[in-house]
Amino acid sequence: MKNPVVGKSERRRIDRSVERLLRDLKGVEPPLKMDDVIRQMQLDLQYYQGSDPSNVREVVHSIKVAGKNLLSSRTILGRVIKKLGLKGLLFWDDNRILIDSEQHRAKFKWSKAHECGHKLCEWHQDYLLGDSSTELSLSCHKTIEAEANYAAGQIAFMKDRFVEELMDSSISLASLRSLATTFGNSQTSTLWRMVEEYRGQKSIVGIVSEHPKHPSDEFDALDPCRYVIQSPEFRHRFGTVSEISLFAELNDYCGYQRGGPIGNAEVELIDDNGEPHEFHFESFCYKIKSPEGGHVLQVLTLGVEVAELSVTTSVGSRILH
Repeated sequence: MKNPVVGKSERRRIDRSVERLLRDLKGVEPPLKMDDVIRQMQLDLQYYQGSDPSNVREVVHSIKVAGKNLLSSRTILGRVIKKLGLKGLLFWDDNRILIDSEQHRAKFKWSKAHECGHKLCEWHQDYLLGDSSTELSLSCHKTIEAEANYAAGQIAFMKDRFVEELMDSSISLASLRSLATTFGNSQTSTLWRMVEEYRGQKSIVGIVSEHPKHPSDEFDALDPCRYVIQSPEFRHRFGTVSEISLFAELNDYCGYQRGGPIGNAEVELIDDNGEPHEFHFESFCYKIKSPEGGHVLQVLTLGVEVAELSVTTSVGSRILH
């Protein structure tokens, strides 16, 4: 799935809200603590157990979202949480956030930031957990989640502060790991911000996928990438490059290692005008917990444009379409 685009108007509104929030926190330095953000936003933070969400009734006694009572029965909210695999919830009228206490510690910060992001997008109030055909449409859901994720990223990475440090760094997986440590965020969320916030002229693409040499039983060869993250320049110039061909290239150069760096290569991508360009791709692997309780190997890949190539390519070059 390619990263969705947040509208320019919505981005400007979110940016203004995040700027005010960071200014009110008065000179805070990275890594930003989300509990400080939650206090500043005057939100009530509580937890529930994702493996047994029926006990959420003990945490929340009477909640309404968009005027609808979610607790008409003792277990209805717990069923909703379990069915959708929710890791966090925002209850607008109560200014309350619920976070799954059993998720990986590295994901706590992002879950909190995501719910704060919904709160900053005040136009989301009438859509969260709604029941009309508009509110439940797939396109609407993707839009509001993309907006909340954008807001979460701007909060957790302290907006312009991250951009300044990003542009002072090389665009590489080594820099990604350093920035993840500096800002106290996961490597996956840092990959998103690195690609989407890059302000230079090169095209950049990030890929989140399974290990091409050790796929899980659920791997879908027709939908091989969990996310393909495109910089604005990449989206504009390389929109015809398919996710299947990108994953095929990973399969070609990645080794069988189950952790750490698993390979790198020079790759030629054809832009939308039919011109070839050289990219440097590098991939890194680590384990994540699967929804079924086991573990899968997740791979982060970063592709950075090196230089424009001539139309005549060398013998044996691999060109992606």
